[in-house]
Amino acid sequence: MLATLERMAILDKADELAAMITESEEAEHYRKSLYKLKNSRETQRKIQDFVKMKELYEEVQRFGKYHPEYKRVMMSIRELKRDMDMDAHVAEFRRAETGLQNLLDEISMMIGSSVSEHIKVPAGNPFFESSCGGGCGSGGSCGCSA
Repeated sequence: MLATLERMAILDKADELAAMITESEEAEHYRKSLYKLKNSRETQRKIQDFVKMKELYEEVQRFGKYHPEYKRVMMSIRELKRDMDMDAHVAEFRRAETGLQNLLDEISMMIGSSVSEHIKVPAGNPFFESSCGGGCGSGGSCGCSA
């Protein structure tokens, strides 16, 4: 019974933390940039052009340089990718996404390390990786193999 109450208290605190993250500047910036990305006709056109060419690219990759459209498709996919990546809304969304992910990574590390320095916490940012150098089971420098 006591363990159940303690578990409920922890889950309540987790809900509070989730609400704080949702209300954070990073989350707000993410939502605004996602809205702009999805509602810009020009940005959506660039994304769709890239997606269509990517399908053709994948087909060409099956045959490699022997495919008759190889050079054209390779050049087009690079141009469309650059055009999409240079779009202001795409760039802003990626920055916002990275900012929010960094916040989540930092929170995960703080929670994990407050429990134990040996807790494995997945993080996409190498700045937050554990001293193991790749996590347990990866054959990292810590020598663990769990």
